[in-house]
Amino acid sequence: MTEPARPDTAYLASIDERTRSLLAEAVPEPSPYAGAPAELTEAVEQGVEAVAERLRHVVRHLHAHPETAFREYSSAGLLQQELQRHGIEARLGEHGVETSVRAEAGSADRGPTIAILAEYDALPGIGHACGHNVIAAAGLGAFLALAAHADRLPGRVLFLGTPAEEGHSGKEVMARHGAFDDVDAAIMVHPYGYDLADQVWLGRRLLTLTFTGVEAHASAQPFMGRNALDAASLAYQGIGLLRQQLPPSDRVHANITEGGESPNIVPGRAVMKLYARSQQPATLRDLSARLEDVARGAALMTGTAVELQWDEHPPSLPIRTNGALTGRWVAAQQRRGRSPLPLGVVSETLAASTDFGNVSYRVPGIHPLIRIAEPSTALHTRGFAEAAGSAAAEQGALDGAVGLALTALDYLVDESLRAAVHEEFETQGGAIDVPGYFA
Repeated sequence: MTEPARPDTAYLASIDERTRSLLAEAVPEPSPYAGAPAELTEAVEQGVEAVAERLRHVVRHLHAHPETAFREYSSAGLLQQELQRHGIEARLGEHGVETSVRAEAGSADRGPTIAILAEYDALPGIGHACGHNVIAAAGLGAFLALAAHADRLPGRVLFLGTPAEEGHSGKEVMARHGAFDDVDAAIMVHPYGYDLADQVWLGRRLLTLTFTGVEAHASAQPFMGRNALDAASLAYQGIGLLRQQLPPSDRVHANITEGGESPNIVPGRAVMKLYARSQQPATLRDLSARLEDVARGAALMTGTAVELQWDEHPPSLPIRTNGALTGRWVAAQQRRGRSPLPLGVVSETLAASTDFGNVSYRVPGIHPLIRIAEPSTALHTRGFAEAAGSAAAEQGALDGAVGLALTALDYLVDESLRAAVHEEFETQGGAIDVPGYFA
């Protein structure tokens, strides 16, 4: 038996070379906004340091006990316990998801509300290879630091534990149950191999195609059959040909999960599952329509019927990043000795998807990345799973907590910043009807 051919690394090497050349020139843009007063900023930053050992514990504990989407009972319970340890009421099972967590500090009567989001689901079989244990600790630390000064906050801070990001859309489920109805802005941080102020994230939809044909004896009477597997194969090939006419940022990946059970029977049923991804909501909608055309064309050519089922889990939109909020994240990270890189330094082709995109089209938001691993260590690998349990991950959680806490504080305190945040959001198109966008 021969071994499969190893993919050539030349393209990745060229990306790395380009990134290194841009790194030498990249300079974070300064924020034009003052943010919160220095004394309050320092007090909140020290608030993170005061809970540092508990945050390290959360990083380690979640890493050692990974739980997959919608099954994060122990993880959610740990976050609830940590909040209660600091005298904060924390509720589980809010907004339609059993493993969600919600807590709040300050008062909406005094000003706006900003939500700090925390993920904590892991990947099947590989654990925290996306570092959601770091996300959880960073969000928790930011909230605790702000809650310690709740009486000085001109507004309210929410802690929202948002389960089931991996392969699902837990945030969208929560959103449809009112999680963001009383929220004015939302922020979170994700671990990575670079410190990035912004990066491209693609929108994602799931499509299941079920082709139904007519079974027949494949030798005696093949002409009496209508081959559902032929239809699925044609659709697969049609998608391959379609790629030539797609924008460079679009992605389509598919597999045929059912295609008959016996070679001597013309298959009467075949099932194909696809992921469709694109960089803008409008281009994702266009890609969806083109995939439907391919599926119907394959059914027409083979005399079969096709059923199209979109979005077994709610779709994820691309992230719409708020530049004004990003500027304050960068300023906070510079306090921690980090220099988050601007958009475009790391190749936009290295793009994945996240359900935070759905939040960012409801309210202004940011989803920066914080370094816990070597740049060559990709997400969703065993190497990144190992990095997520390292000392660098613990430091990333602390620095991320400071970044989130100070960004939230600046938003609440600095009226000119807040006005710019919402003006930018409206200029970008404002809130959209996320559930109805693809209807």
